[in-house]
Formats: sequence, C-alpha cells, structure tokens
Amino acid sequence: MRKITNPELGRLTPEEFAQAHKYPLVVVLDNIRSVNNVGSFFRTADAFALERIVLCGICATPPSKEIHKTALGAEMTVPWSYEKETTRAIDQLREEGYRILAVEQVEGATPLNQFHLVPDARYALVFGNEVEGVSQEAVDRCDGALEIPQQGTKHSLNVAVSGGVVLWELFRQWNA
Repeated sequence: MRKITNPELGRLTPEEFAQAHKYPLVVVLDNIRSVNNVGSFFRTADAFALERIVLCGICATPPSKEIHKTALGAEMTVPWSYEKETTRAIDQLREEGYRILAVEQVEGATPLNQFHLVPDARYALVFGNEVEGVSQEAVDRCDGALEIPQQGTKHSLNVAVSGGVVLWELFRQWNA
C-alpha cells in the first residue's frame, strides 16, 4: 500500500471550493474558549463542505495565527461571521429557515445514531463551551438536541471531536 500524495487527491482550489455545492448546514460555536478548537471546526467545515460557521461570544476570530495553525487555511475557505450573543445568532438563523439543534446532553435529546435528516431541511448545529457546554439560554431557543451516545467514565468529548463525529454523521446521511 502506498500513501496518496496531496496532488493525487485532486482537491479543489479555494476558488473552485467557493463555487462548489455546500451542504445546508451552519455550525454555531457558543463561547468556545480554545483557539485550537475553533481552528478544528474550520478545518472540519471545509472537509465536509458546510455553508458557514457563526462564531459567538468569546470565540476567537480570523485572522489569527493560532486558528491558522489548526485550520491550515480553512479559515480562508469557509465563510464565517461573528455574533456577540449566541441567542441572537440562533434567532437570525431561525428567520432564515434553519432547524436549530443543540449538540448537548439535555432532556429529550435524540441519540445521534437515531437521528435522520429531513429531506430539503436546512440545519444549524450549536456546539458549546468546553466546560459549560451549550448555554441554557441557547438550548431554550433550539428546536431540539442531538447527543452522542457514550459508554466510558467521562461525560463528554472534546467539542472539536464532537463536531467531527456529528458532522461526519450528517455528511454520511446526505451522501447515503
């Protein structure tokens, strides 16, 4: 077995990516404190061709050397915006027709392995702070919640890891 070189992967140029089909999904980051986690979300959003990211509260924003270290340039290919209040971002996305889901352990959350995309629906997923999770005020404005089933002793995953898991599952369903 031979590793495939980057040129052989045939990836899109940034200009081609800007014009390419995007999946109807917006990621909302609710007060993510780690610049590395923010950068990871940019890289994951690029990998899965998501519409955009909304950075809220204390999230770092591009341009940032620290975000670039993890995003590896995806912060320049994935559209993003900043909103001071996560609740305001959620309200704006709802007005735009998105179904808003928190990725959080809450009463009535749908286990990720039981979630099924609704055809033609547009989604916004809210991911929360590394310690506090998605704020209760943001949860209160969501249409529902997704939870990643877990069996270990820890009650949560790193937020960027959670992003990768959840976004992969939606990407997989769109392409099934």
